[in-house]
Amino acid sequence: MTNNSRSTVFTMARPSSQADQALIAAGRLLYPAHGCAGLSVRRVAEQAGVKPGLFHYHFESKDAFLTAVLQGVYEDLFSELSEAASGPAAPLVRLKAVLQRLGRALRERGELLVRVLGDVAQGEPAALAFVQRNAPRHLGLLTGLMAEAERAGQIAPMPPLRRMGFVMGAVAAPLLAGRGLRALALQHPLIVDRLDEDMLSDAATEQRIEMVLVALCAGKDKPCA
Repeated sequence: MTNNSRSTVFTMARPSSQADQALIAAGRLLYPAHGCAGLSVRRVAEQAGVKPGLFHYHFESKDAFLTAVLQGVYEDLFSELSEAASGPAAPLVRLKAVLQRLGRALRERGELLVRVLGDVAQGEPAALAFVQRNAPRHLGLLTGLMAEAERAGQIAPMPPLRRMGFVMGAVAAPLLAGRGLRALALQHPLIVDRLDEDMLSDAATEQRIEMVLVALCAGKDKPCA
């Protein structure tokens, strides 16, 4: 048989290169409602519109898939925070911008983040590994920025962990707690009538950030810059 002879060449069809992204998008959509335990391979595949076999082709395990889903969300968030923390502006100005971005992210992705914390409390390995891997990154960014503001004389000296606890308690905790209260659907007039406006709204978050910045300046010889 010569090179010019007729022959049949068989090639193995490759799974769609977009299937993995469709699966991850489905995971992002479904995770807040179902968490690690309830997010089944079949449910994700159905949401993505692909066969379950493609899930196993692209991800070696369900935990590997959950890691990809959560890490993608976090990288988007950390990119936003890093962008706000950089630039020539004074440290206090950049700190305010970071807190605003953080507040916005918690409002937009709060259900997912609350679910992550719930999965951590349940001891889910993927959620635990995710938090252990990533929490030091944004906490390090914030503590570094506040230390820079302290060196510049823009905020009063304070032990870093004490200051971080105060800032996160004032900015992040109300948004996460508000999501939790909404999920519980408690029928108390204060919660039913005022929850969104007083805890979860842009205006409420902005007011808390302004109060945080004023408090960080307390004890300085000069007013906030």
